[in-house]
Amino acid sequence: MGKQSRLLAFVLAILLGAVYLIVSNPPKLGLDLRGGAQLTLQAKINPEQGINEITPRIMETAKFVVEQRINGLGVSEATILIAGNNQLVVQLPGVNDPAQAERVIGTTAQLDFRKQKKGTEGELRARLQILQATTIQREALKTSGDQKAIADNEVEYKKATEDLKGIFERTGFTGNMLKDAVASPPGNGPDSWQVALTFDDKGGDLFAKTTGEIGGTGRVLGIFLDDKLISSPTVGPEFQGKGITGGRAVITGNFTLDTANELALQLRAGALPVPVEIVENRTVGATLGADSILSSIYAGVSGLLLVLIFMVLYYRILGAVADIALITYAVITFASFSLLGVVLTLPGIAGFILSIGMAVDANVLIFERTKEELKAGRTLYKSVEAGFYRAWSSILDSNVTTLIACITLFWLGSGFVKGFAVTLGVGVIVSMFTAITLSRSLMLAMISNPNFRKPEYYGMKAFGKISSVNVDVSADTEDQGQSTKKDNTTGAVL
Repeated sequence: MGKQSRLLAFVLAILLGAVYLIVSNPPKLGLDLRGGAQLTLQAKINPEQGINEITPRIMETAKFVVEQRINGLGVSEATILIAGNNQLVVQLPGVNDPAQAERVIGTTAQLDFRKQKKGTEGELRARLQILQATTIQREALKTSGDQKAIADNEVEYKKATEDLKGIFERTGFTGNMLKDAVASPPGNGPDSWQVALTFDDKGGDLFAKTTGEIGGTGRVLGIFLDDKLISSPTVGPEFQGKGITGGRAVITGNFTLDTANELALQLRAGALPVPVEIVENRTVGATLGADSILSSIYAGVSGLLLVLIFMVLYYRILGAVADIALITYAVITFASFSLLGVVLTLPGIAGFILSIGMAVDANVLIFERTKEELKAGRTLYKSVEAGFYRAWSSILDSNVTTLIACITLFWLGSGFVKGFAVTLGVGVIVSMFTAITLSRSLMLAMISNPNFRKPEYYGMKAFGKISSVNVDVSADTEDQGQSTKKDNTTGAVL
């Protein structure tokens, strides 16, 4: 019993942790449950700018631009998905003014290069420190609920942003002149990645002129995306006067691969030449979302109760074991949604409810194999062990095929289909864990108690062959030890 007790204690600890996670951090609700706005954006080709097809790279860049816009709106839990080859689906839970979202998202990101003004060499560091401090405070206050502090911080943040912008002057060099920006392989060490820039002819001339004016002066080149400073590289004294020519440049610094890719994506986002058209603007009312949640709860609870009742009526004590495992499964699975950041939608809840029915399937296979062993005259312990062993291959096959289907749906699907695949896949994995560990440990713990060995508890008249003589049986197991029991009434092998 020592091993089974440890397993049960382990599962109990996971269960308590899952309950705490659900209470402290409930899963996020999607657009169809919470209400809000959904916009569908379509990227258009632009032959005049040399863009004759929409590539996956363009769509990833467009997605980044939209994400930056939504962050500016202050929308939490927004979802941006690439649909097909040239569309983005933007879901904004809780947004009551889709027209505002359309205006903000539909505009084109603005990237421009500015030079630092003369006489502000010592001011830049102080301005950057102030902006960094207010930004950190801004992030910390988002979850505080202190509206006054948030409002005060917003005023400070805007002032710090404007003050920083004030020490730079525009050069007329914009993102439209940037042809490409990519992360360049490192030179020496893991933190020596670079960002390689390529400009068109006009951009190359302006870049040479601008870098020639600030080269060797200690002033920096400010790279602004939507009026926000995203990088401020310096220009070496060797470029003073003549500037960086050739239409190419490299931004160096302590970049890792991830930070270099992020900066390159930001630069490409500002230079995106493909127009984006909003082809659909749909609003989902909060009332519909509330009704959907209520209906989903009723469906889930009703389905779970019916399964629990059926298992007890048909499998008796084995069914009770399955019910405990099923409830544990439901709690752990629901907590996993919070842990993985899953946004629950109606299809996602449908996948969760479906996985409840599938979760009991493993127990059914185990119990049927166990009853077959009991009818064949084997001892109760050996029947349970054989039941798990014989059912394992079927359980593994059925769950693996379901997981393959979930992976395919997630890979090829989009939007709500992905939500269904994620919830069903998580449910399948957790159901295997509870069936193999919790169900087995509970069954072995129960059969070690003589009070739970009556045949009728297992939906059978007797175990093995009924005899009029006493039968001595040894439960030769590690968990039960060596013990002998006589059943004077039925002579059944226990």
